[in-house]
Formats: sequence, structure tokens, C-alpha cells
Amino acid sequence: MLDKSKIKKIVLAYSGGLDTSVIIPWLKENYNDPEIIAVSGNVGQGGELDGLEEKAVKTGASKIYVEDLTKEFLDDYVFPCMQAGAKYEEYLLGTAYARPVIAKRIAEIAAKEGAQAICHGCTGKGNDQVRFELAVKALLPDMPVIAPWREWEIKSRSEEIEYAEAHNVPLKISRETNYSKDKNIWHLSHEGLDLEDPANEPQYNKPGFLEMSVSPEAAPDKPTYVKLHFEKGVPTAVDGEKLDSVALVTKLNKLGGENGVGLLDIVENRLVGMKSRGLYETPGGAIIYKAHEVLETITLDKETAHCKALMAQKLGEIVYNAQWFSPLTKAILAFVKSTQEFVTGDVTLKLYKGNMINAGVESPYSLYDPEIATFDEDDVYDQAQSAGFINLYGLPTRVYAKMKAKNGIK
Repeated sequence: MLDKSKIKKIVLAYSGGLDTSVIIPWLKENYNDPEIIAVSGNVGQGGELDGLEEKAVKTGASKIYVEDLTKEFLDDYVFPCMQAGAKYEEYLLGTAYARPVIAKRIAEIAAKEGAQAICHGCTGKGNDQVRFELAVKALLPDMPVIAPWREWEIKSRSEEIEYAEAHNVPLKISRETNYSKDKNIWHLSHEGLDLEDPANEPQYNKPGFLEMSVSPEAAPDKPTYVKLHFEKGVPTAVDGEKLDSVALVTKLNKLGGENGVGLLDIVENRLVGMKSRGLYETPGGAIIYKAHEVLETITLDKETAHCKALMAQKLGEIVYNAQWFSPLTKAILAFVKSTQEFVTGDVTLKLYKGNMINAGVESPYSLYDPEIATFDEDDVYDQAQSAGFINLYGLPTRVYAKMKAKNGIK
């Protein structure tokens, strides 16, 4: 148990949303009026950061850091995992990617400010509490972490709103539109309300529900073509225009969103053991993943591609499960980087009403040889040689069958 009287300075992971807005006055009331330093990691939330400084100070923080982590987020966390093809049950890990980069900066500021504790607003049912706290353990192993959702008597988001109203904490949400959302440049997640029942269809066409995308029905009747260029597995240009990671994802978010691409509605298995229904908008990210997968079909050899798929599943699991700062993550990413040496080329996709259709791929390092693959006559592949290959490849099957026959086994 923490000695609350000794906690004089707390660094709070601050988003300005419902949870962290309520936490500032709660910490003041329940931890002997400590100094609260708010830290907000900008990973591309856009307008959510507007007025954050004023709001944090007004609700009791002594100061706030607003750190632009967007490029670091994409370059050092998202793109390396995209190169791996990492997913978790189809989910493109938008929240899971963001937590370690934010936690890393919070830990750095806590050390710089001489804080006695770090606080976060994650619930006791979610994955993010584990992601934040394991990052802190990896970077500041002796730093206490305060998680109000595991301490206070508030039991629901409705009660949080009541607490906020009683303490004059300004909110941008209402009781009627109280979806739990997480937004960054890579994605937007929606949870809660009607989505808690998997039998309910998401309200894709309700004004204001989707923020990064339109529904497939509302997408144009004419397809949009987009060409991505990759260098060693990293996307570097769209339609011939060279772009840094932030500009590139921003442009693809627009193209994908306009065409209803990147919507995902799943019931996922959370780290803490429960099943949870989430709806995700990842328009640009879905395009990048798809294009990269297509490019690898002609640039990776069979055995590397198959082994890499196994590593992708494992990486998706450990990133989802808060193991970013682990030896295994580091090892898998090193393996993945080595596989990307020749993943360079161009991929064209046709975007149409939520679909991403392969419309062509080329690479100077392509392993696809049309002379060998052709169904027409060729001079490079002797089909007669396949008989000897089949006899050798099938030898174990033949020996096993003869053993069964000899012993009367059917």
C-alpha cells in the first residue's frame, strides 16, 4: 500500500477525456493535495487536444506537457509491426501501438520532474492498464503507479459524469453519446452503449458515428485507384509523391475514409480474460497493410514468408498483451527487419465501397518468373522431372502405407 502522505508530486497520463478529467480533482481529494503534472502524448488525436492546457490547469494540474509523438509513433512502433504483418484477431492494434510510446514519454517526464508516482485513467477491465504499467515497470521499475479505477467508489461512466458535474469539470460528451473512444492518427475505436450487445448492428450511417470513414453504402459509386511505393517494407510515397510517415498516413486516411475502407467490427479476447466488442476505423492503416502483403507475395521466398506469418501472429499477441518492452518483441522485430531487405516496389489498389482490390504489383526484386509460371510452352521447366521429385517426396507416405498393409491395419 502506498503511503499517501509521502506522495507530493504525481505525473498523470492525461487525455482530457472523461476518465483523466475526473482523476485530477479525485487525486487532490484522496492523496493529500499533491502537485499534479499532466502529460498528454499527441499521437494524432487532432481536435481532441484543443484547449487541453487550459482545461488541465483549471481542474487542478500545476502544469501540462503536450508532447508531439506522432512521427515517433508511426516510425518506431506502427511501421515495424506493419512490416511484420502483426495483427490481433484482425485488429490492427491502434491502441496497443500507442500506449508504449506515450508511457515511455511519461516515464521520462516523471524522472525529470522527480515525481513520487505515475497515475493513469485506465479501467480495471481493460488492456491499457497492463500496457501502461508494464511499460513503467520496464523503464522505471521502482516507480509506484496509481490506478484510480482500482481504488475509487465510482463504478460506471455515468457515475463519472456525475462526479465531473459536481466538481465543475467541463466535458465534451453527454450521457446519450457516451461511447468510449480512443483516437490517434492510425485508428479510432468505439466501445460501449449499443455496441455492448453483439446482436446490434453498428450505426454506420448515423450522422457523427463514424469520424474517419463513411459507411460502404455512402462511399462513391466509382472506384479510386491508389499506388503505394515501399522501400525495404516501409511506405514512402503515394501516387508518386514522396511523403514522410505522418503525411503519408494522413493522405491514406482521407482516401480510405472516403471509400469506406478499414472498418472492423469484432468481439475480441482481451488480455484480462473477458470478451469485448469493439468497432475500429483504420482507413489508411488497412490500405498500408494490404499493399504490403501484396508486395511480399512477389518479394519473399516461400519458407521466409511462412515463417514470418508465424512470427506476425506471435508479435500481434505480445504487442496486444503489453509486452512491447520485452526481449521477444526486440528479437522478432530484428528478424522482421532482415526479411524486408528486398520488399521494395509499387502496389496499386482499387478502393471501392469498403473493398481493397489488388490492381497490380511490381518490384525490381520480384521472385515471380513468368517463364517458369506460364501454362504455355516454355524452355526452362522440364515437367518430366516432376516424376522423380514426387517419388522421393512421397517415399515416407509409401513406406507408411506398406507397413499398414503388412500388419493388416486399415
